Amino acid sequence: MIDLEQQLAELVIETCQHPQGTIARQYGLTSLIRLINQSQKLWKDNSPYYEDALQLTWLYFCRNLCEATTAKSAYDSDRSNVITWMNAYLKYRLQDMYIENHQQQLKSGLAERDNIDDAGIDQVIDRIAAPVQSSDLLEQIRQWAKLDRTKILRRTYIRDRADVNAQVLILKRLPPETNWQILSQEFSLPISTLSSFYQRKCIPLLKEFYEKSRVA
Repeated sequence: MIDLEQQLAELVIETCQHPQGTIARQYGLTSLIRLINQSQKLWKDNSPYYEDALQLTWLYFCRNLCEATTAKSAYDSDRSNVITWMNAYLKYRLQDMYIENHQQQLKSGLAERDNIDDAGIDQVIDRIAAPVQSSDLLEQIRQWAKLDRTKILRRTYIRDRADVNAQVLILKRLPPETNWQILSQEFSLPISTLSSFYQRKCIPLLKEFYEKSRVA
């Protein structure tokens, strides 16, 4: 009996032999979708964004399986099986949606500066454009990051990528912030790498500056 991976690989080859837009291509894609769903090997979680991310993944699958329509390159069977390829894309979309939703939630619930606790500096940075009384703080942060007098921001960077440092990311994430998807494409790095570095390295530096500015 042919195992699932081989069955999928053969069906991908068969499907992609037919020109785009033909009934035969559509039939092949439908057969693949049915087989992949039956396998129950697609990534699943209880995220509120899961269904939206899954729909985007199926759209990506149909558009880039045989030829690159919306991606830089089409599916490559030499690099992974088709389900692994889809799961990677699905996880990226889930992560992207989580980050974007988190940023929106932070912006919609502005807190008073004096009531922000130690964990709230990320909220300050993301919400800072909205309140008039915070415009001075925003400008202070922007000038602090641009000048980087101690050079600590430029010396704090992603391993082997000195061009992707705390100074660059902080300035790009200040309102109006550049979203993670665009930054991922600009620096050719996964969203997870960029957002993790931002949380681990940039936020503590912002917090330190914020606390010093309050004392001053």
